[in-house]
Parts: sequence; C-alpha cells; structure tokens
Amino acid sequence: LPDMNGLDAFARIRDIDPWHLAAELTSLNAGLHAHRESWGRLTETGTALCPVVDGEVLPETPWPALTGTRASGTELLVGHARDEFRYFSVVSGRYGTFTEQDAHAALELLAPQPDGARAYRAAFPQAGPEELVETVYSDALFRMPSQKLAEANAAAGGTSYLFELCWVAPALGGILGACHSLDVPLAFGTLDSPVGTQLIGEEPTPEAVALSRELQEAWVRFVTTGDAGWSAHRPGGHLTRVLDTESKTLPYPEQASRQIWEGHSPAPFDLS
Repeated sequence: LPDMNGLDAFARIRDIDPWHLAAELTSLNAGLHAHRESWGRLTETGTALCPVVDGEVLPETPWPALTGTRASGTELLVGHARDEFRYFSVVSGRYGTFTEQDAHAALELLAPQPDGARAYRAAFPQAGPEELVETVYSDALFRMPSQKLAEANAAAGGTSYLFELCWVAPALGGILGACHSLDVPLAFGTLDSPVGTQLIGEEPTPEAVALSRELQEAWVRFVTTGDAGWSAHRPGGHLTRVLDTESKTLPYPEQASRQIWEGHSPAPFDLS
C-alpha cells in the first residue's frame, strides 16, 4: 500500500481476511530473491518480516543500546531453537542440496566481518556445506541475537533467562530437528493447531505434552514472579535452560558460535 498514509494502510490491512493476508505473505516470501537489489540481505532470509530501525519508533538495535547504557536492564525471558534454519531449508526444498558455493556465499553474507568466514571453518572443521549454511544462518538470524540480548540485558543490570529448545520435532522422520517455530505450539499449548500438527503430528506424544507444560509453566511463572524457574544467564556463566525430553540447566550450548561473535553485534537488515 505504497500510496497511503499509515492510518489508511492500517485500516485496509485490518479489513483483510487473516488467511488471505498469510497467503499473500507466503507468496511474497517465495519471490524475495527478485528484490535483492532494493531489500538487501533481508531477501536471503526467506521471510519479509522483521523490525525496522526507523530512528523514531525503534531508534536503534537493542544490543548497542544496552551495552552503551542508553537502555536499562529489565526482566527478560528469551530463547531460540537449536536447529533454527532447518525449517526454512526443508520447506524451501533446499535441504540436502547445499553446495560449497552456497556455504561460501552464506558465510560472506552473514558471518561477522572481517574474519567470520574463516572463524566458522576453523571452529567447525568437520562441517560440510550443509552444516555451515545451517549454522551461520541459525546463528545470525536467531541464536546469536537471542544470546547476545540476554547477555547485554544482564550486563545492563537486568535479569535474563535464556533457553535453547533441543527437542526434535517428530514430523518427517525427525529431519526438521529442533527447528524454527517448534516452540510456538509448545509455549501456547496449541499442539493441535496447524503448526503443531505439521511439526509434532496429529497425536502429540507424551514427551511433547510434558515439554509443552514445562514451557508454559515457565512463561506463567516468569510473568507473575519475574523468575522463569532456572538460573539466570549472567556474564561469565551463561547458564541456559536446555529444553528436551529431560530438560537441564547448562552453560550455553553454542559456545563455538558465541566465541565467533564475541565483540560483534548482529547487524539490522537494511533497505538499500
């Protein structure tokens, strides 16, 4: 709706059937590569939805704001899945097809500069192209933003609770791993929703039900008391709740990636 002001655009969008809007967004996401020249790195993510740093509503990204004392810490519950990018590679039909050229392009595009590509190859010496693509996409888009937000918030005086979902989605024989979106039906208890049945199956296993209950209880406890129920994520300790069939509180599991990103903040997406 490029020719409308904000209120007109909002009114038009409000009246659109939600399923129609979702279908149009899916279609747009499928053709993102056509907008590479004007939308930059965003077109490589597979989704056109992201916060926009406009200098007014969102003045800057949270990591420098927190570390630069321009924002005070707060109580924060944040988390990510272990295999975030797997969902996108499977649904796009790319799973199992990534080449060395794809890995080179992904590392150059998303790894922290100037030495990130070399650092990834050194940290994961046995990784083939598929694992390198999946790791750097998962890190740059989801895992490192979550971990760095928890760390920066704690350093600014807040209390951060970080989790990593490691429970494998049962659908498709488990190839989705602990993928993006799996935490949504678990956290909201909507195991029978379209996303829930797509990832977990028509009949949720006892493990899925138990993990869903655990995550819901953590959310409710955090909202009501400010305590998620496990040790906080603090600089130096990096304790993280690893959600699985048997959940445990451990040092942050993705230490190799965290060290690669040490001293680097995830870059916001630009519109050229």
